Amino acid sequence: MFTFVTLCITSLLFGSSYQQMEFQVCHLCVGSLQNGTAVGYFCASLSGRVEGRCCWRQQGERASIVGLDLSNCSLRHIEDLQEASTAVMIDLSSNPVINISDSVFQGFIELHYLRLPSTLQCPGGNASWEKVTSDGVVCLCEEQKDACHQDGNMSWNCPENSLCAPDGPGFTQCSCTGEYHGYKCLREGQFPTGLVFGILGSSTFLASALLWYTQRRKAKFT
Repeated sequence: MFTFVTLCITSLLFGSSYQQMEFQVCHLCVGSLQNGTAVGYFCASLSGRVEGRCCWRQQGERASIVGLDLSNCSLRHIEDLQEASTAVMIDLSSNPVINISDSVFQGFIELHYLRLPSTLQCPGGNASWEKVTSDGVVCLCEEQKDACHQDGNMSWNCPENSLCAPDGPGFTQCSCTGEYHGYKCLREGQFPTGLVFGILGSSTFLASALLWYTQRRKAKFT
């Protein structure tokens, strides 16, 4: 009896965790990921799990999308794919898309294979990829370059006292080093967390008290 109860609880816990791994981006198109597609082959090689048009893997308690196939989905606009920011391969080919903003792929630092309609260019331009090919139907962008070292040299876009980190094709982000913080990492010393949160807390309390007093007076005279 104890064993049966334990199995039931375990299945409920793990079952609920898998059921919660529902990504909206995986259902932007009807159908499910097919084995004969580029993303399907990639998913099989990783022994990934399939949900809708996605291939995902469980990494500890977190589920991450590693492949997304939205090819041949009659998509005219593609604006938000952030749920798939961990994807290594994405296929958007065979869609009547006229233009896709580079910002759609900001944060996609793991993306190494991107299939697009041949009328589109690779995000970040050809300089952001090791290899770009087109057969007249599909534009294939392969092996994303580190935007911080795109020309073989460290990017000079970051201010002094900060480090450059890639943030998707053609994008970088700067993080302050050591004890530097603030605008352009010009301030040195520990960030005054206590002072900042103290001021925010006091401001919130005063605003709440004022609102309560105003509403009380309003109720009293009506």
